Order: sequence, then structure tokens, then C-alpha cells
Amino acid sequence: MPKDMMETLMIPFSPRFIVLTICAVITALLLGLAIVDHRIVNLVVIPILIFGGLTLLGIHDLVQKDHAVLRNYPISAHLRFLLEEIRPEMRQYFFESEKDGMPFSRDTRAVVYQRAKMVLDKRPFGTQENVYSDGYEWMQHSIAPKPRVTEKFRITIGGPECTKPYSASVFNISAMSFGALSPNAVRALNAGAKKGGFAHDTGEGGVSPYHQENGGDLIWEVGSGYFGCRTRDGAFDPEAFARVASLDQIKMVELKISQGAKPGHGGVLPAAKVSEEISRIRGVSMGEDCISPAGHSAFSTPLEMMAFIGEMRRLSGGKPAGFKLCIGHRWEFLAICKAMLQTGIYPDFIVVDGNEGGTGAAPLEFMDHLGMPMREGVNFVHNALVGLNIRDRIKIGASGKIATAFDIARAMALGADWCNSARGFMFALGCIQSLSCHTDRCPTGVTTQDPSRNRALVVPHKLERVYNYHHATLHALSELIAAAGLSHPDEIRPVHFSHRLTGTEVMSFARLYPELRPGELLSGTENPRFRDAWAMARADSFAPAT
Repeated sequence: MPKDMMETLMIPFSPRFIVLTICAVITALLLGLAIVDHRIVNLVVIPILIFGGLTLLGIHDLVQKDHAVLRNYPISAHLRFLLEEIRPEMRQYFFESEKDGMPFSRDTRAVVYQRAKMVLDKRPFGTQENVYSDGYEWMQHSIAPKPRVTEKFRITIGGPECTKPYSASVFNISAMSFGALSPNAVRALNAGAKKGGFAHDTGEGGVSPYHQENGGDLIWEVGSGYFGCRTRDGAFDPEAFARVASLDQIKMVELKISQGAKPGHGGVLPAAKVSEEISRIRGVSMGEDCISPAGHSAFSTPLEMMAFIGEMRRLSGGKPAGFKLCIGHRWEFLAICKAMLQTGIYPDFIVVDGNEGGTGAAPLEFMDHLGMPMREGVNFVHNALVGLNIRDRIKIGASGKIATAFDIARAMALGADWCNSARGFMFALGCIQSLSCHTDRCPTGVTTQDPSRNRALVVPHKLERVYNYHHATLHALSELIAAAGLSHPDEIRPVHFSHRLTGTEVMSFARLYPELRPGELLSGTENPRFRDAWAMARADSFAPAT
């Protein structure tokens, strides 16, 4: 018997299979009646064909490998695909826009799905955006476009203190932990990253066996819970960190200060999702919420934070070491910058998360109204480093609602060297945004630890979609770059983008986001975004100077 069929038969009874069960029972009863009383054969033949056909369809749904939602919801999930077929007529009722509470519009999700499946992602009848609405943005093209380059856009991350710099793709998988994601989701993401030559951020849940199984490049994120490198009482364990960080598969180490979904709040993996395996990998107790504290215990001042990052780089054997944060109080980030100057310890990279980012569950107020949006955050960090004459030694990553080549180009115009995406790669895995991530009942097997649900995600099929999505998005980026008359994304500047303020007023990004001159913070600036915050920043404390 095929392994997949054996797994199917071992699945315990669940309401998810009730439609298939009912069809199978009705088919069996009708066949039994026909055998017992031949006189009613003519009456039951059509019902037998209908319910028998549905039963066969359900069995096919269970064993096919292309659609995870059908493997988890045989027969009934076909309603979703039917609605997709009549999309033009039903779009105002089904996930039309972000106003429905969906993090991405249906059009954006459709592009990701199409690229992941390598099907045509072109569309007719021009833009579906209202180009005269407030907030509409576009990229300038050149009347003399360049030929599209075929190179895989990459950057080198690692400053003078780094002895093992990393050549990274400009588009990588953002931080999502094992535990938040299922084993098969982690496997597929890492295998896709391996095939495509891009990086996979582990998230703060530690380096699991599923991250290591397929050998894709890893960025190990260490959060305030120090999962995978913690003592029994939850403190940072340098020896445990060094053991894991020395693995060749780990290319960079990243200290998570805050995340866009809930900056200043810490992280929570609900107790329902803390399996014995997660308990072992993270070093936490079962039956309790797995909590990352809001703040770090290993340091409490900017100076101590820089020393900690320097220690991370040393313990990892000289690999690029940096930190991730969502910008809050501006003086706090500038205090970190002052600590860099005072200690002479510089991170190799900074990942800027935006308050619009984050795949995990969070309080509504935190998701919608706390923290600086990614674009403002990236541009602020970029200008701060320029104003201190240290931009050339620190690379900047952007993470926050990035899914398309336009999103990447726009972030790079504002100062990013590379971009990370979480939800985009979740869509490539088959996520349908059911918004049930925190319940352990994900219908596509992406964010659940339930074996009967995550079996729906077939790794060999989904890794190809992860690879396809990355490949197709970089192809689209190369087309945008060529159309703008450029050769590489690092040539994009704010002047290449425009923003509509009102129906009659347009402003270039160059005016919306004015840049500091090199060294301007050191010589004294009158820029209102920096002047007062720089005066308030203290290297010895995150509290403002009075």
C-alpha cells in the first residue's frame, strides 16, 4: 500500500472529513439496498453515481499533493476554487481589499500564487489601481531602458571586523519560527532556499532539525527568550550559542530587539502549540505559553548592547552579526549609534522591521498603531548611518509587507540593501490567510503542529513553489530595473519614485524623504527628524537626556 494512502487511513476521524464520510456512507447504503432489492436499482443508480463520484473525488483530494487545503478538507474545499473561478463577479464580496482585514489585497496574493506555480501572472485592461487616489505610488521609467540583466542580484554582508562575510540574495525569507510554522513548512522553505541560493531566517524559536534537514543557508535569530542558547532560568548561554552558531549552515547571527507585529510586547507561542518537540528545542516547559520577554536580560544599555553584538560575532567565529528592530523612539536608535562610535563596535547589518509587518498573532492596537512603518524606519536608519559616516560598513535589510518586485525596489530606493518577506513565502507555501495561525487549526498545514493537518503540506511540491516565487520575483525586479535605465537594484534612488499626496499634488520620494549629508550628524544638523533626537540620545542609557 502506498505510504500516502497509509497516512490517510491513519488520520483520526475529524469534522474536516465529514462531507467525505457522509458521501461514502450514503454510497455504501445505496449499493447495499440495490444488492438486496434489485427492483429499486433504477431508482438509486443516479444517487449512487452522484455520491459515489463525490466519494472518489474526496479520496483523490486526500492523496493528491498539489493543493494542501483539499488534502485537509476533501470535497468541501472545492467551493473555494469555484469562487476563484468567478472572481470578477464576486470580488467585491470575497477578500477584495485590505479593508476586509486582510494583510494583503487579493491581487497581490494572486500574483504570489501565480509566480509560485509558474503560471502566467500578466493581466489585461491596464492598472486596477486608482492612479488619482491619495497615496498612489509609482516608479519612473527611462526613455532609454537598458537590457535586462540575468545575474542573480546579491550583496556582501560583513564589515571590517567580520572574518566570514556572506554573499546574500537581495530577497530572502523573513523570520518565522518553527513552532509558529509546521515542520513541513520549515522543511519546504529551507529546501526552496537551498535550491534558489537565498537565505532563510530561523525566527527566534531556535534552530530546529527541520531547518537543518535540507542544508539551506540560515540566519539565526536570537530573541529575548534566547531559545536554543539559554540556561535553565532563561538567561543567555554563551557556550550553547557558540555550539549552534559554529554550524556551517548558519551564515549570519541576528539579535532580535523588537518585531513589527508587536514591538515592545515580546512574543507568545500559545501553550496549545508547545509540543514535546518544541519544548525540547526551545528549552521551555510544556503546558505553558512559551513567552519571549519584552526586553533582553543580557544587556540594558546601548553600550552593553554593542558589546553583546561584538560577543555574538566572536562566538560565531567571525560571522556577520547584527540586530533587528522596529523603530520606536528615535533617540533610542541614535543612542545605539552613539554607542557604536564610543565602543568602536559596529554591527555588520541592521534589519528594520515595520509596524505593518509580522505574521504572528498580536493585539490589535499593537498591530495597527504601535511602531514606525517600515519605509520611514528604513529611511531613518539609512540617513542616521550616512550622517555618521558609517553607512558603508553596515548593510540594511528591510522587512515589512514585502511581496512583489515593486515592494523590493521601493524599499531599496529608501535605503535598504536587501529585503525579507514572510507572508509572501507563506503564500507560496499555500497560505490562504484563514487567520487561524494562533489556533493550531491552519487549513493548509502551514502554521500547525497537528500532524493530521500539516501532512497536507507536501514538501517536494511546496519547495518548488518557494523556489519559483523567489526566482520569478527577482526576474520581475530585473525587468523593473532595466525599464528604469539601471543595471542593479543598488542604483535605485528616491528620485525614481513618486507619491500622490492629493488628486492634484504629486511629490517625489526625494522630497518626501530628504537625505542627510555624509557626516551631518557629527557636524550638527538642523534636520527636524534628527536634531532633537540626536541631542536626547545617550550611549550609556536608552532613556533620553534631559
